Amino acid sequence: MPGSNGRNPMQLSLGPVLYNWAPERWRDFYFRIADEAPIDVVSVGEVVCSKRAPFFAEHLPDVIERLQQAGKQVLLGSLILVSLRRERRQTEELCATDGALVEVNDLTCLRSIKGRPHAIGPYVNIYNETSAAFHVHQGARRICLPPELPLSSAAVIATAIPEALIEVFAFGRVPLAIAGRCYHARLHKLSKDNCRFVCEKDPDGLALKTLDQQDFLTINGVQTLSHACTNLIGDIEDLREAGIGSLRLSPQDCDMVAVARTFRDVLDGQRSAEDARGRLAELYPGVAFANGFLRGQAGFSFAPA
Repeated sequence: MPGSNGRNPMQLSLGPVLYNWAPERWRDFYFRIADEAPIDVVSVGEVVCSKRAPFFAEHLPDVIERLQQAGKQVLLGSLILVSLRRERRQTEELCATDGALVEVNDLTCLRSIKGRPHAIGPYVNIYNETSAAFHVHQGARRICLPPELPLSSAAVIATAIPEALIEVFAFGRVPLAIAGRCYHARLHKLSKDNCRFVCEKDPDGLALKTLDQQDFLTINGVQTLSHACTNLIGDIEDLREAGIGSLRLSPQDCDMVAVARTFRDVLDGQRSAEDARGRLAELYPGVAFANGFLRGQAGFSFAPA
C-alpha cells in the first residue's frame, strides 16, 4: 500500500555478513533474521574473501530456504573484488543460478548476468543519474548507492531513475576499500595464502589507530571499513522525501534483530528518531555513530537531521 506521500513504504534490507564468523554462528544468525526480524530483503553469500566461502557453502541452501519461507526476498551477493581465475569461475556459477537475483558487487558480473534482472550493491561506483541509468539498462532493478554519497546526490538519482528502487546504506561500519593484500594476515606475520583465517578472531573487525592513538579505521581481512558506525535513523524523513525506497542495515557484532525492529518502529511512526538513537546506542555500546557522508561532511562526523 502506498504511504501518505504517495510512494510505496520504505523497505528494510540486510546486507551480507562482511566478517569471518564461525559457520554455525553465521547460519544461526540468518535463521534468527528469518524468524524474528522485520526485514524485507536479505543479501547472503561471502562477498569479501573467496577463501572463506567453502566454510558457509553447506549452510547456504538451508539459509536461503529459511529466509524465503519467511517471506523475505533473497539476493545472492557476488565478490567485491574478482582477481583470480577460480573467483571468475565462482562469479560465473553464481550468475548462472536459476531463479536467483544476484547482487552485483563487481562489474565482472555483468558479462555473466547478460542483461537479466539483478541488484547492484554499494561497492559499485554509481555517483550520478547517468551511471545509474546505464545499470538499469543492463537489467538492474534495485541499486544500493555507495555510502559516501550525500543526500542531494541520492535525491537526484532517485528522482531521475524511478524504474529502479534506490537504497542507501543506513547502519553499520562503512565499507571503504578492498585490496589484493590481507591486512589481518600481514599483522600476524602470515602470507595471504597461508593466513590461517586469523580474521575470525575479530568478529566485528579489528580497530586501527593512528600514531597518535586516535581511532581511525577498521580492518577485515582484505577489506577496510570505517571506525564509526553509520546510523541514519534520524535522517529517515529526509531520505523518504528524497525518494529513497530502502534502507540497508549491515550486520555488526550486536543484536541485529533488535536493530531492525528499532528502524522498523521509526519507519512505521511507532518510535521517535531521538528515542531510537538512544536505543541503538544501547544495542551497540561503545561505538561512535556517524552520518557525515549523507550530510556532505567528513564521514566520521555526526550532524543533526
